[in-house]
Amino acid sequence: MKKKVISMILGTAMIAGVLAGCGGTQEAAPAAGGEEAAPAESGEEASAAEAGEEAAAQTEGPVTLTVLAGQSTTDAGIEDMIDEALAEQYPDITLEWECVGWDGEFHPKMQQYLQSGLPDIIIGKAQDVATYQAQGALAPIDTAYLDRGLDAARENVTFDGSTYGLVYNAQYQGVYYNRAMFEENGWEVPKTQEELQAIIDDCKAKGIIPFASHMVDTWSIGNVTMQFMMNDVFNKTPDWGDKFRAGEVSFSEDKAAQTAYQYNKLIYDNTYPETFSTEQTDCDARMVLGEAAMKVSGDWSIQNFLDIDENFDFGIFPFPNQTGDSKLIFEPNIAIMTSATTEHQDAVNCVLDVLSGNKDLAVEICNYTKTATMLKDVSPTWVNPCQSDVDKYAADGMVVDVTLGNNQLVWGGFQEENAMDIAAWLQGDESFEDALAASDGRVDASSAN
Repeated sequence: MKKKVISMILGTAMIAGVLAGCGGTQEAAPAAGGEEAAPAESGEEASAAEAGEEAAAQTEGPVTLTVLAGQSTTDAGIEDMIDEALAEQYPDITLEWECVGWDGEFHPKMQQYLQSGLPDIIIGKAQDVATYQAQGALAPIDTAYLDRGLDAARENVTFDGSTYGLVYNAQYQGVYYNRAMFEENGWEVPKTQEELQAIIDDCKAKGIIPFASHMVDTWSIGNVTMQFMMNDVFNKTPDWGDKFRAGEVSFSEDKAAQTAYQYNKLIYDNTYPETFSTEQTDCDARMVLGEAAMKVSGDWSIQNFLDIDENFDFGIFPFPNQTGDSKLIFEPNIAIMTSATTEHQDAVNCVLDVLSGNKDLAVEICNYTKTATMLKDVSPTWVNPCQSDVDKYAADGMVVDVTLGNNQLVWGGFQEENAMDIAAWLQGDESFEDALAASDGRVDASSAN
């Protein structure tokens, strides 16, 4: 599933610095240890409240808004929470939901709607904003609602001075590890490929599966490949995607990009044989039950981990790159976008008012999805076993926003298709060179512009 390097410090939701205020003024982000940030200035809150009241006053009679929601595996069900909160505050507004999987259905649906007429509200990921803003499909979001968010929520969805997405929550990505298993076997968190290989070798000697993996899900292959690309490619060459389109680099010639693809083979060779028929829930269960030591994934796995065993203790570290300086991946996730052609902008603003201003709703959704908030003065109450690791990497400035890579090499039309070729290569249906050449052949589809 499911999009600039961030030098920041994140707190329990995220420590101060990464995620300061999203509007024209700077606000403190949540402090370490889960303490809430200082309340927003009264003038700012009043401005947002007035905007909501004005939108409500201009909405005459019952209105039904259409919503296309591209959902990650963690998100199914949040539409009911939003409906309930909206009904309490704006009972004359009803949302007509079309919920689809973000990884395979969302982008084809958007292409259909670009031809036939867009829904009033589109919910995707932060990386989608660049794609559809470039096609003129999106309307700017009013600053009254954006100012309730955090700086990092606005940074990569702003183009030519206007912001086209209200980023709602965020996830981390890296290698989840069974903390008890690491302690029992005396394994230290690896920083280099050599240290990782030593753990893999010890796992195999002791009959432990090194990696839990569900390669039946092409989106999972695509996701981990971008994790690898971030730390071996984009952290070294931040404009690699632009160079790719300019013909200066290619997958067939760039050794770093090839290494990122090859890491998939490292996982494939060190997971269970049935990875191409194993669903995510079964894969996550194997991790929790102690059958595997590690899993390259994102926060969407946490929901499954804790559903299986609420006491499961796990940590997270960045997948080691070739130079031993990998950073933890940070991904702004759910992004609310609005149609440039909606006939119900006032009602749409009422929905934005609820999503940006209802703190109870924000806590409920973040607790349910096991994600971090991107709104000010919101403190989710779920307990994250790997939060101490997140805080450590954040404090050391070892966190990078994956939107840098996702905006340069888009998902739909490029990353997703590359993942299919990687899957075919791993299963012996095409050569590694063919997979690289296929990626090069998609260069024209690699950018949102």
